[in-house]
Amino acid sequence: MIDSEDSVIQSFSYSVIHNYLRTMTNEKVVAEKLLQINAIKLSPTAPFTWASGWKSPIYCDNRKTLSFPFIRDYVKSELCNVIFEQFQDADLLAGVATAGIPWGAMAADQLKLPYIYVRPKPKEHGLGNQIEGHFEKGQKTVVIEDLVSTGKSSLQAVDALRAAGLEVIGMVSIFTYGFVVAEKAFADAGVPYKSLTNYNSLIEIAIEKNIVTADQQSILLNWREDPANWTGA
Repeated sequence: MIDSEDSVIQSFSYSVIHNYLRTMTNEKVVAEKLLQINAIKLSPTAPFTWASGWKSPIYCDNRKTLSFPFIRDYVKSELCNVIFEQFQDADLLAGVATAGIPWGAMAADQLKLPYIYVRPKPKEHGLGNQIEGHFEKGQKTVVIEDLVSTGKSSLQAVDALRAAGLEVIGMVSIFTYGFVVAEKAFADAGVPYKSLTNYNSLIEIAIEKNIVTADQQSILLNWREDPANWTGA
C-alpha cells in the first residue's frame, strides 16, 4: 500500500512539474535576454581574444546571468523544461565545473533530482575526488553546461562520469556556438545534446533589434565557419 501511495504522489509531482514547464524553450527569447544583460557581447570590428588565442567577434559570459534574479529564474526554468521534455529518465544531474555548477544545482533543486558536479581533474589533496557528491553506478545522468564551444571540456566531464560507472544520457547547455567540430564530437561520443539557445538565434535577434548591421552579420557568420583561423573583419 505504501509503495502504491508513493507512486501516486510521485506521478502527481511530475505532472505538476510538467504542467508548469510545458511551454517549449524559445531560443530567440533566451538569446535576447542574454544580450540585454551583456552576458553575450558582439563586436564584429574589434574582436575579442579567447584563452585559446582565437580571435572572436563574440564573447559569452553566462556567469553574469546569475546576478539578475528574474532572468536567472527564467533560464533555470528553461533548463528544467528541456531536461523534463528530452530526458525524462534522468536519475541524476551533473554540473560541469565551474560555470555549470550553479545551473545544475538550481535545475536539480527544481526537478527534485540528486546532484553532483565534475571537476576538470581530480583534486590534488584530500580525497582526490574529480566527481563531488553522492551517486550510484548505473544512474542515468544528464550533464549541465553553461556554454559549449568545441565540446572538448564538456566531453572530458562525460568521460569522467562514464569511468565512474554512470550512464550519461545527454547534455544540456545555455548557449552553443554550433561549431561543426562540436557537433561531430558529441555524435562520436554518443551524447545527445540540447541547448537553450545558439549562435544562429543570437544573430537573428541581433539583426531584429538593430544591434548589428547586415554587413556585420556576414562577418559574424564567416567567423563561425573557421574560427581557429579567423583574424578579424
